[in-house]
Amino acid sequence: MNRLNEEAREAYFEEIFRTIKNQQKETFREKFLELHPTDQMELFQTLYKEKRAYVYQYLSAEELADIFQGLDVDMQKQVIDEIDKTYAAKMFNFMQADDAADFLSEIDDQNAKEILSAMEKVEADEVIELLSYPPQTAGAIMTKEYIAIKATDTVSEVMDHLRKLGPDAETIYYLYVVNEKDKLIGVISLRDLITAPLDETVVNLMSTQIVTIEAHTDQEEVAKIIKDYDFIAAPVVTTTNELIGIVTVDDVMDVLEEETDEDFGEISATKGATDVNISSFTAAKKRSPWIIMLMFFGLITAGVIGQFEETLEEIVLLAVFIPLIMDSAGNTGTQSLAVMVRSLATGTFEKKGLMHTVRREFGTGLMLGLICAVVLMILVPIIYGSFLLAFIVGVSLFLTLSIATIIGAVVPVAINKLKLDPAIASGPFITTVNDILGLLIYFTIATSLLQYL
Repeated sequence: MNRLNEEAREAYFEEIFRTIKNQQKETFREKFLELHPTDQMELFQTLYKEKRAYVYQYLSAEELADIFQGLDVDMQKQVIDEIDKTYAAKMFNFMQADDAADFLSEIDDQNAKEILSAMEKVEADEVIELLSYPPQTAGAIMTKEYIAIKATDTVSEVMDHLRKLGPDAETIYYLYVVNEKDKLIGVISLRDLITAPLDETVVNLMSTQIVTIEAHTDQEEVAKIIKDYDFIAAPVVTTTNELIGIVTVDDVMDVLEEETDEDFGEISATKGATDVNISSFTAAKKRSPWIIMLMFFGLITAGVIGQFEETLEEIVLLAVFIPLIMDSAGNTGTQSLAVMVRSLATGTFEKKGLMHTVRREFGTGLMLGLICAVVLMILVPIIYGSFLLAFIVGVSLFLTLSIATIIGAVVPVAINKLKLDPAIASGPFITTVNDILGLLIYFTIATSLLQYL
């Protein structure tokens, strides 16, 4: 199974397309199964429904399972609608339990029950177990396809065991040692195993210093553990240390992508609406609560400007700098928000602490404000001929940017302390708050110096 380069892949795909068009089953199987699984999936997704029907005829349920596991949910649903239930049940029997559970959790309960009832009992029970755990926990994303061995086994016995069960395991790099009650007591790597004498027993090779993950641990914490320890896989256990599954690095990659999408949606106030496959109505429904709330915040902003109407009537030129003050405050606050959310997500915040991070962001705000103030104090007198106006705008921007960075840093921390996702302190929210504060600072300074303008 070779991963082809772009040009070679396109040419090879054309050959396979011709075998489908000419209904050459054996030639299709020979060429298609030589492809890397990623290329198989990519080719499959380019086919129309009529052409996919031939693929279902030409591939076994086991072969299709490898492709099905890599498709997105919408494409998986199409495939299920196109194949008969018997073929689908066979396919699910060959899928990794966690991948099967992921799909069944996305469809209605009735269809999921029909598929589970048609599957073989052992495979169905594993999937049902995974579905029993709360979403986004270690239990929900773990796989049941792992290798467990006994401490009394010899290296030779374990190698024989691997030859039989290894092809069906998610990974065999780590082997987990359990006692007669299936409680985890050790772990051994494949490297240590194959370099040891054949008559050596596992108990003399295994490590008893094991990093485990409890089944109800949040998936984001699971990803952090595997990342911090550079694991390929980590064992999942019950509260009584019974081994029930493993979480692999490819599961963690999916989690990180999911969490990144979620945080992006929170920060941009588009949570749940970032998927381009959803309808305009659904996207509008998901975005509208934030937009309506921000609209009311906008009314507060308008109210602030209204409170200083007399100041604006006296010096209309002050209105020219309102967008500058608002945009600068919002942009700076959003930058601090992104830094803090990232710090909380990666765990660096816990290492440095709140005061260190706030001091760093406040210092950044002071320097940014000073740079912008100096630039404005040079440009404004040249363009508008007023040094006092330059002073008002410069000082206002200096103070605004200094405070905006603190707000952008502190708000997500406060939200995190409430056990909520810090990303819900969205960019638009922080921007609007800083807009209001920036305008208050600007007009307060301008009003106090109005008699000198």
